[in-house]
Amino acid sequence: MKGYRISALLVVILVGVLAVHAEESQNTTPPLGLPPLPVVHDNQQTAEKVALGEKLFNDKRFSSNGEVSCATCHDSKKAFTDSPLKTSEGINKLTGTRNAPTVINAIYFDKQFWDGRSPSLEDQALHPFINPVEQGLKNHQPILDIVRTDHEYVSAFKTVFGKSGDDITMTEVTKAIASFERTIVSGNSPFDRWYFGGEENALTEAQKKGFDLFVNKGRCVSCHVVEQTQALFTDNRFHNIGVGINDIQEKIPKLVGEFLHAKATLSEVDVKILSDKNTSELGRFAVTRNLDDLGSFKTPTLRNVAVTNPYMHDGSFISLNDVVVHYNNGGMPNVNFPVNDFLSGGVRPLKLTDEEISNLVSFMEALTSPEFESANENSDSKK
Repeated sequence: MKGYRISALLVVILVGVLAVHAEESQNTTPPLGLPPLPVVHDNQQTAEKVALGEKLFNDKRFSSNGEVSCATCHDSKKAFTDSPLKTSEGINKLTGTRNAPTVINAIYFDKQFWDGRSPSLEDQALHPFINPVEQGLKNHQPILDIVRTDHEYVSAFKTVFGKSGDDITMTEVTKAIASFERTIVSGNSPFDRWYFGGEENALTEAQKKGFDLFVNKGRCVSCHVVEQTQALFTDNRFHNIGVGINDIQEKIPKLVGEFLHAKATLSEVDVKILSDKNTSELGRFAVTRNLDDLGSFKTPTLRNVAVTNPYMHDGSFISLNDVVVHYNNGGMPNVNFPVNDFLSGGVRPLKLTDEEISNLVSFMEALTSPEFESANENSDSKK
């Protein structure tokens, strides 16, 4: 079996608790199964910055009703999602159109949001605060008013950034939040211990068969990448897999025309995506205006996937079994459904048996890291 290596099992970061200095994180072995931690040179990690970012991440005052924080949709007890909600709830229980992706291992993602409209974690952190169906602020000024006057924040921003008063801007706020999010790193799953660590009994026989299907007949590895010494389970690319876009095929010409004519800014797109389902289903196209991107969404990591249901950008699949059946049907509700014109080329019927589908699901359940096993009580993915 390829990919084995004996590795010191060193957990570099305890989620939400332990912050590490930049010089330490650059030289520390990542959790088993993950590549080296990327270093962001214009936002170096420090323990104090991470602690400040965690405080900001959990502060509900940064919403129009004082009830919603970043952690509302990215709850550490639910593997940094809001499972089992299909789409996230913001202020006053308003719901948008998108399922909350996990923050776990977001340090490795090239772009943020399902459609990749943010190039960094710093940029991503700006938008939920002022989205009307998320935290609902009219602008960022209420956040700045708090961090410039709250005693604890005043002290922390002075220590971390050497700034106070009007010198504190959203640049410093989002840098701190992004620094905290970059500490949420997780590997060392049963799969990692088996494939990379050589622990033969870490997986069941059904899970081993599922991995063979994952790599071969199921072709899952084409997008959910596994390499010889590491596995992010994503290609960091965007694909139309027949979710959402199938329901609006007849509306696409009109929607595309209206969208291109409107020439919306990215800020306007951010609001439109979460308030209008049809616009949401345009996917990556809403960002690039490239017709090849119609209905395309980012390949999510499969790490901890068994505890982060429901699935897809719209939360339309409740279980992992539903997901595999969808792919088995070639990206269609059933094999007789008309294929959408923009479906990614690699999506086609797999002809998996019921037993093979079950084994593939069992394999994905082996991708849960030990620290998130408790999130299983929030998950219906095994039903």
